[in-house]
Amino acid sequence: MDRYDVVVIGGGPGGYVAAIRAAQLGLTTACIDAWVDAAGKPALGGVCLNVGCIPSKALLDSSHLYETIGRHTKDHGIAVSGLSLDLPSMMLRKDKVVRTLTQGIAGLFKKNNVAWLAGRARLLGDMRVSVTDRTGAEASVITASHIIIATGSVPAALPGIEIDNGLICDSTAALAFSEVPRRLGIIGAGAIGLELGSVWRRLGSEVVILEALSEFLPGADFEIAQAAAKELARQDLAIRLGCTVTGVTVNGTDLRVAYQKDQGQHDLAVARLIVAVGRRPNTEGLGLVECGINLDGRGFVEVDDRCRTNLRDVFAIGDVIGGPMLAHKASEEGMAVAETIAGHATEVNYACVPWIIYTWPEVAWVGQTEQSLKTNGTRFRRGVFPFLASGRARAMGETGGLVKILGDAESDALLGVHIFGPNASELISEAVIAMEFGASTEDLARAIHAHPTLAEAMHEAALAVDNRTINL
Repeated sequence: MDRYDVVVIGGGPGGYVAAIRAAQLGLTTACIDAWVDAAGKPALGGVCLNVGCIPSKALLDSSHLYETIGRHTKDHGIAVSGLSLDLPSMMLRKDKVVRTLTQGIAGLFKKNNVAWLAGRARLLGDMRVSVTDRTGAEASVITASHIIIATGSVPAALPGIEIDNGLICDSTAALAFSEVPRRLGIIGAGAIGLELGSVWRRLGSEVVILEALSEFLPGADFEIAQAAAKELARQDLAIRLGCTVTGVTVNGTDLRVAYQKDQGQHDLAVARLIVAVGRRPNTEGLGLVECGINLDGRGFVEVDDRCRTNLRDVFAIGDVIGGPMLAHKASEEGMAVAETIAGHATEVNYACVPWIIYTWPEVAWVGQTEQSLKTNGTRFRRGVFPFLASGRARAMGETGGLVKILGDAESDALLGVHIFGPNASELISEAVIAMEFGASTEDLARAIHAHPTLAEAMHEAALAVDNRTINL
């Protein structure tokens, strides 16, 4: 029976990072992962690399390029004729990106001497883990001094709606359509729904998104959410709030979604439907309860502030423990746990986790929102600067959106930064670093930002906190 210092269950962004870091710290490490790609071959990377973050961004970039060429190059004096969409080639490019990165993780495992065990794991107790192949046959039993559960999450479902990944799809199938749906319905206006809706709308679908909540992007700052809603509507992304789906009927190729809004019953006919109502923890079949590991009422693994379960030498990270279901949050937890096991005092600063929605313009934020500060009774000052007044944004032809900075009214500590605009996913890193080092809004205002850049909008928003914006 093989024995390891650390056994990681799950090879996604949390698991593979934890495995590599543990190995770097001199711990004998194995990673068990059950993922199998479309060709039936084992593949590392979990949901994120295989059917999540990476393929969705590949399609977002491809579809953005397609729309830019078709609609916006005339403003730059570039005339294009004969533009056509080759969707199979676009999908092949997406698949190549995924394959390159997943193979890269396998190479990193080899480089760092991490044992990759392809199969499904189940805890047996006494720090023993069973590994079974795809047929369910037990391939081996290994033991560990420490176990890290990093099995991620799976798409959530709606009661009464059967996902067949034909006409009614989850987010995985929505990344592999063989043709552009004439009319596409999406249930859920969160990050997944908005990003998938953006891809297919750009490629020619009429997209209608049904959201049960009456507020758009309630986790984002309200001013940013309002700006995003207005811009996405201008892009013909139809987002209907306060819609409770009550049923879906399929008659041949006729697909109809029944929903309730404003106490009235409505009916939506679509060619395909994507159910994007969030994700749930992937804990089934792991033997967690049988081994005495505590789960909460929603199925998440309960952990302390160091990601340790109620069993001292068993840890859990990423989507499976709840909180922000973000790949980078899982990766940081993976590194922190590996270092904890190795005897280092490390923790994750959850106050500085950035959030991003990859629409265009992009939505990104870190820290507290204006509404949360008001709810908590925190006195604050705010500074706002629109990209409309940015020289670089005007030169790019990307003037939609704004930067909003919130600072403590007394200490001037940076409390939150919120961006809706071009390349917001890159710009937010400046705010994350500033908050990590305990910066004030004045620190950002005094820092020299290169001209002309989009980052100058951050500078101007920081100046605006003290009512001394220059270029507005």
